[in-house]
Parts: sequence; C-alpha cells; structure tokens
Amino acid sequence: MHKINYGKTDLYFELKRSSRKTLAIEVHPDSSIHVIAPEQSSLYDVEKKILKRAKWIVDQQHYFEQFLPRTPEREYVSGETHYYLGRSYILKVSQGTINEVKLIAGKLQVTYKTDASPENIKKLLAYWYYTHAEKKFNTIAAAVYLKFKEYDFSMPEIEIRRMAKRWGSCNTTNKVTINPELIKSSSKCIEYVLTHEMCHLVEPSHKVRFYNVLSSIMPDWNRWKNKLEILSA
Repeated sequence: MHKINYGKTDLYFELKRSSRKTLAIEVHPDSSIHVIAPEQSSLYDVEKKILKRAKWIVDQQHYFEQFLPRTPEREYVSGETHYYLGRSYILKVSQGTINEVKLIAGKLQVTYKTDASPENIKKLLAYWYYTHAEKKFNTIAAAVYLKFKEYDFSMPEIEIRRMAKRWGSCNTTNKVTINPELIKSSSKCIEYVLTHEMCHLVEPSHKVRFYNVLSSIMPDWNRWKNKLEILSA
C-alpha cells in the first residue's frame, strides 16, 4: 500500500506489477484505488500518473460514496426509529438493574443501570449491533462460500470493522471485511455484499469476468444492490 498527497487529500493505492505495457488505474466501489503498472515503471512515474488522474480518482470516490449508508443524527432517546435486518424498530430507553438491549414486540428496548446519557445508550446499542452482526455475517458468509465450490479459494476470514466510507472490502487473498452498519439492512443485502466481496477472490478487479461470476452466483444481485442504494439515499 502506498500513499500520495493530492492537495489536502491523501490517496492510498495498492500497486501491482504486470507484463502490460501501459498503466491502469481502477477505483473500486469501496473507494479503494488499485494501480497496475508495467514492471519497468518507477514509483515516481506511477505517482506522476496518479496525480495526473487525481481529480478523476476523487470524483469516482465521491460517486461511490453516495451509495453508502446515510442516517440522520441520532439522539438515542425513546421514540426514535432504528433499523435491524431491514426493518424499523422504535427505541425504548428505560432504567433497570442491568445494562442490556433486547428486541421485543417490535421495539428495541435498551435498559441502563445508572447512565442514561446518549453516549452510553449509543454504546449499548453499538455493542448489541456488533454481536448480532458477528453471528449473522458469519452464518450468511458460510452459505455464500458454498456457492463458490468450483473456484479454488479457502473460506475467507470475516472481519467486522467500522469503515467510514465502505460497506465491505476484500484484500483479495483470505480476508473479507464488513461494516457492522450493514446489519441494519436486509439479509439479502448482506448476502449481496458478501457475495460481491468473495467474487474478488476470483477476480480482483471489476472486469467482465467479475460480473460474470457475480451473476452466476447471485443472478438477482442488481436488485439488492439497488435496494442498498435506495436505503442509502
């Protein structure tokens, strides 16, 4: 991974070498930058060409960012609407003997012992979302992986990590990283993101082969991609 400065923006890019004669720059939907350069190209030449296309790179990143989750600022008080697996639930905050979160009768019930501050309610909810995301993502990932039997790669590690500008990412070797915020979307949207990222273990870039694999694994993928885009709008 390399970094180059463009004005006030740091552009992080992954550099790969190949026998190709020209340099290619790709911006993936997770906003990551991938550069494929000829073997003989110096890092200086690569960075020079990246800077030449920096405006296009940033424009592409901004384009993809529009599809990421956008939720209004939360106050974490009773009566607010919060989402889980694509459904909306009313938040109910009350004092009790333990700190806990439960999903009961269409409500997200948060019980606190002593601290009723929005920051504490937010932390309790975040932990609840994370633990449910860990279980749900791994269950769906295991089912998705079975659909890739004809391809030669091992079940990737599923890492759950908050990312400001990404639903998910893949290091194209053995790890898929998923944003816990995705637990607020439907199971099919989660399946789409995991399928998309595992397709990168077959084809790293978004070439025709990538979409051919994606369509063979999940023929209706575009429906769930659009669903995510609508929810993010």
